[in-house]
Amino acid sequence: MTDLTYEAVVQLLRTAGCVFAEDEAALLLQSAQSPAELAAMVDRRVAGEPLEVVVGWASFCGLRIEIDAGVFVPRLRTEFLVDEAARLVELVRLVLPSEEPVVVLDLCCGSGALGVALAETLDADVELYSVDVDPVAVACARRNVAPVDGVVFEGDLDAPLPDHLLGRVEVLLANVPYVPSRVIGSMPPEARLHEPRVTLDGGPDGLDVLRRVAELAPRWLVPGGHVFVETSESQADEACAAFEAAGLTARVAVDVDREATAVVGTLLPE
Repeated sequence: MTDLTYEAVVQLLRTAGCVFAEDEAALLLQSAQSPAELAAMVDRRVAGEPLEVVVGWASFCGLRIEIDAGVFVPRLRTEFLVDEAARLVELVRLVLPSEEPVVVLDLCCGSGALGVALAETLDADVELYSVDVDPVAVACARRNVAPVDGVVFEGDLDAPLPDHLLGRVEVLLANVPYVPSRVIGSMPPEARLHEPRVTLDGGPDGLDVLRRVAELAPRWLVPGGHVFVETSESQADEACAAFEAAGLTARVAVDVDREATAVVGTLLPE
């Protein structure tokens, strides 16, 4: 398979069950540097590897985010977290103008996509810190955050963070795993077979990591700061309860078009 045409690639992808075969075929042909590389890339995609891993990048908030094998691929719906964070930051800065940078913390950062996208979106300087427990993700994220001068730490949630960030974070983003353990086996193969389970599995009810983020958030947030997490519609009430139990106010935000549900927690000034 060394001289694949666009039509042939489309047919191979369709047979493999790719819903957007035409778009994927065009991207594969654009990305391949030779017929042999194209054939190898098509074979990988047909075998179930995520398209973003095959081509080496994902589109997120209009940016090209590098994606390595074994790194969680940012979803379209997760752009909603960036939009919500940007909207609230800009509202606060409109009411309370400041020349200080916006301190952003991105936990469970994976490729670093959320923090980078927010830094590129805001019309303000950003001081970005990102954390992931997986060294493969950390290496990938470091390349992605470099253009915005971000710093990436390797460790479990807030464990590796420096003390100078305590009480200074204006935005805490956390794209936590929230799939209940029992549901992992029914996920699409490209997720359950090619993305680390730690990026998907949220424990028995899917909220184990979210609860930990809720508990740690108050000590890092500045008064008036916000924490943003993605969840499912069915988990939203329990997620809000976890935020409120940690001393935060909480609300649910929904984007119908992107089928996205987010919970936003706020640390109110005393």
